[in-house]
Amino acid sequence: MNSIKNITAIGLGAIGCAYNSKLYDLNPAGLKVIAGGERAERYRKNGFIINGKRYDFTYIDPEEKTEPADLVVVSVKANQLYQTIEDMKNQVGENTIIISLMNGITSEEIIGEKYGMDKMLYALCIAIDGNRRENIVNFSSYGNIIFGEKINKTYSEKVQRVKELFDRAKIPYNIPENMMRSLWYKFMVNVGINQTSAILRGTYGIFQTVKEARELMESAMWEVVRLSQKIGIDLNEDDIKNWNKVLKTMPYDSNTSMCQDVEYGRKTEVDIFAGTVCELGEKYGIDTPVNKTLLDIIKVIESNNALKI
Repeated sequence: MNSIKNITAIGLGAIGCAYNSKLYDLNPAGLKVIAGGERAERYRKNGFIINGKRYDFTYIDPEEKTEPADLVVVSVKANQLYQTIEDMKNQVGENTIIISLMNGITSEEIIGEKYGMDKMLYALCIAIDGNRRENIVNFSSYGNIIFGEKINKTYSEKVQRVKELFDRAKIPYNIPENMMRSLWYKFMVNVGINQTSAILRGTYGIFQTVKEARELMESAMWEVVRLSQKIGIDLNEDDIKNWNKVLKTMPYDSNTSMCQDVEYGRKTEVDIFAGTVCELGEKYGIDTPVNKTLLDIIKVIESNNALKI
């Protein structure tokens, strides 16, 4: 089994910066970040200050032809995915592994449609509380990357290679037996906490201490649970209880990425959260009134923010 040596990353939000910094610390020469034009110039000039340490990543233009990467790590926002798929074309070779740390439950299939599902591993990150403002990124926990094939009773070669890399880079991870259930669990969490925190402008502390905020969050999550039961993923009440245990450990004053998007006037990922829930609800005959309301409210917030630009 060959070790992963050449890594290409695309996406430098809070999540991307957190894990890319660990990969850079392992081997600065082994990590390239896709960025072109004015963005790359700005990144080279300002660098990234990640938990107080400056990082000057190696940037490559999307059109630059290089040796294909052993691993491509995708951590962009949902509205950037299709451009990202085009931008990474010169980095994907016959033996490249691709993992997506994006939110939602659809990015792997969308990327795999272009490059082949044989190159994909499913992945998500949980319990990381990163916050990026311009080139400043801070977080108190790396959380965990959950990754693997759909089923991991035994580890495939792709899983073993990524596991070995994460061990070397000291990136916390977990490989669940049933990866699709883990993916839906994270989807349920995002649908609940991300969206309700965005409309309430609330930190994790609000959900830890205010019953009504927690009930609103859970009402959105229950719609995901009912959908999962319809399609055979079978989330249940215990999954909501488990999330509430995790929620109690989150920093009181930190907030979610979607809350940050609203506060900074950025476009949110509501389409892959409430939008997906509503689409699946229509498809499978499950009522999703809470997510329909959240979708409408957040769309109005986005439109109002756009008018201020």
